[in-house]
Amino acid sequence: MFRHALRAAVFAGGLLAGLTPALAESSRLALVIGQSAYRSVTPLPNPANDAKAMAKLLGEAGFDVTTAADLSQRDLNREVGEFAAKVAAKGADTVALVFYAGHGLQIDGENYLVPVDVDPRREADIPLQAVRLNDLLNTLNSVPSRMRILLLDACRNNPFPAISPSAGRGLALLDTKSGAPGTFLSYSTSPGAEAEDGSGANSPYTTALLQAAREPGLPIEEAFKRVRVAVNKATEGRQTPWDSSSLTEDFRFVGATDASAANAGPRPVVAKRSVEEWKRSLQGKPIEAANEIIVGDGSVEAYEAFVTLYTAPPYGPQAREWLDLHNRMAAWNEAVLINTVASYQGFLERYPSSDLTPTARKLIERLRNRPVVTPVVAAANAAIPAVSTAPPAAPSIAPINAAVGPTCPCTQTPPSRKSETPKRVEEKPVRKRDDDPPKRASRPPRRDPGDDVVVYEPPPPREYYGPPVRVVPPVSIGIGGGFGGGFGGGYGRGPTNYPTRRGY
Repeated sequence: MFRHALRAAVFAGGLLAGLTPALAESSRLALVIGQSAYRSVTPLPNPANDAKAMAKLLGEAGFDVTTAADLSQRDLNREVGEFAAKVAAKGADTVALVFYAGHGLQIDGENYLVPVDVDPRREADIPLQAVRLNDLLNTLNSVPSRMRILLLDACRNNPFPAISPSAGRGLALLDTKSGAPGTFLSYSTSPGAEAEDGSGANSPYTTALLQAAREPGLPIEEAFKRVRVAVNKATEGRQTPWDSSSLTEDFRFVGATDASAANAGPRPVVAKRSVEEWKRSLQGKPIEAANEIIVGDGSVEAYEAFVTLYTAPPYGPQAREWLDLHNRMAAWNEAVLINTVASYQGFLERYPSSDLTPTARKLIERLRNRPVVTPVVAAANAAIPAVSTAPPAAPSIAPINAAVGPTCPCTQTPPSRKSETPKRVEEKPVRKRDDDPPKRASRPPRRDPGDDVVVYEPPPPREYYGPPVRVVPPVSIGIGGGFGGGFGGGYGRGPTNYPTRRGY
């Protein structure tokens, strides 16, 4: 019994050691959409087939797959919302994958997935009737997940005659490195180019992806290098898939069969090679082999090195065309992100006659006709006269306070104790007076008109000697004039200077 138990334990240990990263992940969810039955334009035969084949592959790779076909705008938005809810319910360790096959367009630098019920009469109808690619990405980024993988077989030609002459070709460049980390995005062809629907049961892109994804233990970056090479060969250089990655962890569609590959650990960081390093690496190789190397790598540096070393057709002109298109789409992406008249004018100076020229001119006119809104801070500061021409040491909100209303007294800095002054009391004016007024000449007392004066005359002499009679001098009764630091005078007295406490 012990021997059987030991044998079972060894078998179980070997099975656990052979578990692939795919099985070790807590959950894998996929949403697969195929848009074939377009109503206002010619239907596409292959997206329905592509969606079925990818759903089968992903189901075999351990994904819980949700399939949807021929969706209207409302249905497409609903499916994306419900898928995001499933990702949120599964938890932060979930791998979320979306595969879309159908029409895709770029309008004014924005990418749109096209529902089957659209019928645009002008470019402005697409934002109202289609689904923005950035909205889909933002919806997936709004819920915690381990990584997000978005595969778009959607760069087919623009089938709508009302907008095809002025809209740009293919899809606009979208760099996942500027968004949330943990995202992988793949186009079926280069930005600004058109993908082929293919003459077989599946498109060239899906055909190559089905083959590369089934190889056990193949990392996702290596899988899409093989997809680029296969599609480039199948279309004789007319179509080269493109991808952008901000993944921080390794991912394989199908796990490795051996324990060493399964336990390889985190994805190694590969240093980016310069143009000179690529030249040394490609020097002396046959042109076919060198072309396959740069197509698989897909970097601008590799293409720049190739076009300086190889010029023979067909690979030399194809590489030059890819490089020119990529540089133009990168410049267009920069102009759209800046979104100013100067940025679009700069793009037109570099590329005056491209498929994006009408869009650039339209956006310039739109910006010029846009109403100018004066910022509140600028308007408030403009209302305040400048008090100094020297630049301030740091931003200040004092001008705004001054424009809005008086400054609160509590915010003022109190004076120092030495400079404090007592509370000012309004004083009544005091008549100016000399410090040492001259002495007045003796004069009779001042009488006011109307005062009664009593004069005592001495009686006539008497013939007998009696007691002497007292003579009373004239007396003036009245209030002295003027204010001498108070009520002046008294009764017939000169001015006085009494100290006062209240300033009277």
